[in-house]
Amino acid sequence: MTASPTSPGAARPWSAMYAQVGIVPDLPALTHRNLAHMVHDHCTRWARESSAKAAFTCVVPNGMNGSLSFAQVDALSDAFAGYLRGTLGLARGDRVAVQLPNSLSYPVVAFGVLKAGCVLVNTNPLYTTTEMVHQFNNCQAKVLVMVDMFADKLPQVMAETGVKHVVLAGVPEFFPAVPRAIIRGVQKVWSKVLPPVTVPHVRLQAALAQGRATLAQHPASGYWQDIEPHELALLQYTGGTTGVSKGAMISHANLLNNVQQMLAMGATHMAPGKECVLTALPLYHVFAFTANLLGFLAIGAHNILVPSPRPVQNLQRAVENYPLTWMTGVNTLFNGLLNEEWFLAYPPKHLKASIAGGTALHSAVAHRWREVTRTPIAEGYGLTETSPVVSFNPLSGEPRVGSIGIPAPGTDVRLVDEAGQDVAHGQPGEIWVHGPQVMQGYWQNEAETALVMHDGWFATGDVAVMDETGFLRIVDRKKDMVLVSGFNVYPNEVEDVIAQMPAVLEVAVVGTPDARTGEAVRAYVVPNPDHEGELRAEDVLEHCKQYLAAYKRPTSVLLRDELPKSPIGKVLRKDLKNEVKQEFQNTTAAR
Repeated sequence: MTASPTSPGAARPWSAMYAQVGIVPDLPALTHRNLAHMVHDHCTRWARESSAKAAFTCVVPNGMNGSLSFAQVDALSDAFAGYLRGTLGLARGDRVAVQLPNSLSYPVVAFGVLKAGCVLVNTNPLYTTTEMVHQFNNCQAKVLVMVDMFADKLPQVMAETGVKHVVLAGVPEFFPAVPRAIIRGVQKVWSKVLPPVTVPHVRLQAALAQGRATLAQHPASGYWQDIEPHELALLQYTGGTTGVSKGAMISHANLLNNVQQMLAMGATHMAPGKECVLTALPLYHVFAFTANLLGFLAIGAHNILVPSPRPVQNLQRAVENYPLTWMTGVNTLFNGLLNEEWFLAYPPKHLKASIAGGTALHSAVAHRWREVTRTPIAEGYGLTETSPVVSFNPLSGEPRVGSIGIPAPGTDVRLVDEAGQDVAHGQPGEIWVHGPQVMQGYWQNEAETALVMHDGWFATGDVAVMDETGFLRIVDRKKDMVLVSGFNVYPNEVEDVIAQMPAVLEVAVVGTPDARTGEAVRAYVVPNPDHEGELRAEDVLEHCKQYLAAYKRPTSVLLRDELPKSPIGKVLRKDLKNEVKQEFQNTTAAR
């Protein structure tokens, strides 16, 4: 039975909802040819509105900070473009790896790469040398811009890759002189996190000076004026949470359209020139890159950058000292804030709304967030391969807890079964996406591209159900599903039930081998420190009996001090599944 469109532009059950929630249903034509054009245009516009208006402020845990205006970001990124093209002689389309935390250096460098007509390759600063070597060789990066705290990795990386040039930046780059000197002193003497640099390199400020000198002969605009929308802007590597990391090829048009889609979904709560957004998620992750960096730049927001949100107390000065109107985060970040006394005592009083993504938002966290902040929290859905926004929960009215909302304007969504046939409303099916934000494919990997791209539709690997109005609810990832006696058990559902227990801080559910049922359900649970000593495995099992059918209930519960997480705070079920695999292999060998 067909319940979703089988071709782009077919009937969309969610279309009727747009008018009800204040969303413009049709995407307008792109007003910018490429991302460099967009950055320059918006920086110029907001600088004209107020020359002193801060575009980005970086705040470290002790409250010390530095800021850049829109005019400064525009000029500095021009200079970095000049360095890449005029000084180093890079060509249009060359790949530049950027391995920086949230800092003032990031927008300068990222925008500079785009203005140079080069391809930005976002890289996690916490990557091991093995991961760096794999990614840099795969994308054939010629330049690496790196935070100096991890410079000890450079000798091996330089020896095993084709990287020719290294630019180093510090976390307090562009801070005023006194706080910059204090932070650098602490890093060198107290925390000892600045290793000696033993490979040829240039500091960011020197690179900017060299690039600035080239602009008189060749203005930065000459590098980007004729870049076409379809050209490659970003190689965004998948998180690797379900397999080997692959480079999603994201074009200028993909990102320009997705920014418009995001802004269309949030327009009811956005006032251009008056927003202040907290960016705790890393900008090298596609969620923060598109939403926080590009989207909020477009509306002239003041972007508050936090270099590291762990421990969550690192956010305190940023939350307390700035009039935050928006926050983005993952479930673990919101949950962590709700367990901080300072946040509960003084939640941000200017907050309008929060966006949750990256992983499922537990209903218990959503309800408590609304109680504490008295503002809506809306769950959205997206993937690296979709730039990333696919759907979003409208903020007008009351966002639906447990739903990822409706597809963004210009997006088509199908839910299909194993045979690729559309399923009925209310039935689970794999999400397939078609829209202007869908990637061009995986970099130099036709085989993997063919597995997920089907006549323009991207097969996400995520299972969802859709109601008759087009609202979607994620069931789980196909690869994470647990098969118990032939019945599908979706870990998200079990986790959501367990997370409702006050004595539970975090939970993750995976499958384990079982001779009788094929697989069984196991829950890894982190007790809430506010309820120390109150949680037993038996309590979790008893709680699940009240809310879950017998085949969905965990047969084992393990209490842990913490769960493995990705850099953005997503719980890594794959690590737990590997642990289970090793456990049962050892058990079998012992027999």
